[in-house]
Amino acid sequence: MMNTKKKFASVLLIAAFAIAAVGLSGCVQEEDENVIIVGTSADFPPFEYMEGGEIIGFDIEMVTAVLESLNYTVEVQDIAFDGLIGSLQSGKIDIIAAAMSIDPERELEVDFTIPYFEADLSVLIMANSNIVLNDSNYLDELANLTIGAQTGTTGAMWVVNNLINITNATMQEEQFKRYETYTEAVLDLENGNLDAVVIDKPVGEAFAEDEDMEIAYTIVSGEQYGLAVKEGNTELLNKLNTALAAYMESDDWTALVKKYFE
Repeated sequence: MMNTKKKFASVLLIAAFAIAAVGLSGCVQEEDENVIIVGTSADFPPFEYMEGGEIIGFDIEMVTAVLESLNYTVEVQDIAFDGLIGSLQSGKIDIIAAAMSIDPERELEVDFTIPYFEADLSVLIMANSNIVLNDSNYLDELANLTIGAQTGTTGAMWVVNNLINITNATMQEEQFKRYETYTEAVLDLENGNLDAVVIDKPVGEAFAEDEDMEIAYTIVSGEQYGLAVKEGNTELLNKLNTALAAYMESDDWTALVKKYFE
């Protein structure tokens, strides 16, 4: 039988380990409370994309600067674009930073910050395709093409709403191909499986830097990008709005815009 002194010593040792474990657990929780997980879709240059195994881009630098000014530690996760809102709602991420356009349908699901970028849509084509689009013919011409867009984006919604789901529509559903990423759509364009890709203009311009591609037409949509938080997370939303507004007035913002867009 264990003597009383040894038994008492064992109890003290177990208690000490328990206290240490609780203390460490408290430290982890405290650290976790200061970590913000940002969800993005890293296939959308120059806003978010992969380079050297790292997620970089305009949105990533911007949201990191804003959150660090609020004393948060930032972690970024790459998620398919059409899975971002669900990940936010389920608590897997805290913020969406993915060049996400503010629109009425999304505002029913998430809360957006003040806008930080304005962008129209563009029609990206191969330079040798002989497709000519102008203000008077672009709808009719596009309806005769095979078009691609990323699932869940405003570009995809525009195709459906303006070329397919309209009275006397001539574009058939099978002419429209949806992709999980923009890079897949652009690759299919390069391979001759698509005639055009409907894509946000800043991203279309980035792809059009390749001499083999060009923007055939700009669709004026008046889109504005915002960061998104879980609906009802007013505390985080207010912090982001204040910090984002201050950042957009800074020299750092000007330098960031020049870095990616000039």
